[in-house]
Amino acid sequence: MSVRTLHDQAVSRHGWVQAVAAALAGLIAMVVVAALGLWAAGASDLPQDAFPQVVAATVVTAVGGTVELSGSAGGLAGTQVGLTVTPLSVTLVGALVVGAGFLRPLRHRAVAGAPELVGWAVRIAVVWLLGLLGLALAARKTFTVDLGDDTLSELGDLFGVRPKVGFTTDVPLTLLVGLLWLAAVLVLALLVSRGAPLPARLLRFQESVRPAAHAMVVLLLACVALGLVIALVVAATRGQARETFAVILLGLPNVVWLVFTIGLGATWNGRVEGPFGLPMPPVLDEVLRGDDTAALNLSSMAEYDGRVWWLVVVDAVLLLGAAFVTAARSPARMRAWQHAVHMALALVLTVLTLCLIGRITAHYGLSVFGVNDLSGLSGELFLHPDVWPALGLAALWGLVTGFLGALAARPVHRRGETPSL
Repeated sequence: MSVRTLHDQAVSRHGWVQAVAAALAGLIAMVVVAALGLWAAGASDLPQDAFPQVVAATVVTAVGGTVELSGSAGGLAGTQVGLTVTPLSVTLVGALVVGAGFLRPLRHRAVAGAPELVGWAVRIAVVWLLGLLGLALAARKTFTVDLGDDTLSELGDLFGVRPKVGFTTDVPLTLLVGLLWLAAVLVLALLVSRGAPLPARLLRFQESVRPAAHAMVVLLLACVALGLVIALVVAATRGQARETFAVILLGLPNVVWLVFTIGLGATWNGRVEGPFGLPMPPVLDEVLRGDDTAALNLSSMAEYDGRVWWLVVVDAVLLLGAAFVTAARSPARMRAWQHAVHMALALVLTVLTLCLIGRITAHYGLSVFGVNDLSGLSGELFLHPDVWPALGLAALWGLVTGFLGALAARPVHRRGETPSL
């Protein structure tokens, strides 16, 4: 069989039809999850039929796009508004669907040439950018903010104070960041999939990179699954099912991955004031709500609920499981200290990613004649990590659990000779 025939068969397995299916499936899945989450959060009641635009904006932010907020309140008043948060539930669903669509035509292949993989990725990227462009152009709207009671409304009419908040999308930046997001998803899909083919020059890296990358993805998905079980129990036993499902469909990974880093010993600094708040668990909101910036860590949370120390135990179990998976998927000739180093590096990169994507900033202010916090319509929420201590703790956890996981996995090794420690 000629090289040209093999090339033609490869293209037929992942041509433009498959690219359209893979890219659109990811975008449609994200739109559906965002729409259901926003509906559960009450966004379907937004004025001026703004629900579709808000859904589009949510998907745009889920892939790292930029949604710019603006405010106005007439000549005698001023507004300040800003929001930086990634709806990671929508992000996760999109990444899983797009990654699966990218890998599906590559199944049952041991090796694939770099030009073939690049060509397949480019086809998906073209369709992806066209779909993202449509969403970015649709994500723009302006709302009028209700001042509340009748007196304030009458004063607002008298002085021409009609606060408005609008949003629009930085289209070029959104397309650039969305393309980088897609590239990261496709590269990660190749790294974590045991059966995905790699170019011949990269095969030597699969033994050291793929097991650890796969284990980190399993670890993060296990955190989400555990959080989902807890959220469903809360919805069934404590009421507020609609609000809980809004959290599940929009920001469950935001919460569980934050809690995971706290269980490692990391500290996040933040503050909550005004109408803003963190969805769950309530202890997070209690620690952060106040006039000053608060440190959110195991010690501060334990002052409100001593059960948070169980997070250390849960993290230890999850990390030992991830270390076992890493070692079990690695060659038997690899020594325990090498597993420890691989686990540490993988966990550091994972925690760094969580610190970067888990940041939250939100503020809104309305003032009339220079008087701020009118009718409680002002508020602020921010949450930022202490990155370097978190990375140091991740390295320590990775070294310890990686070594122990390697010892536990020695009896299940199938390839190579069993090494000494």
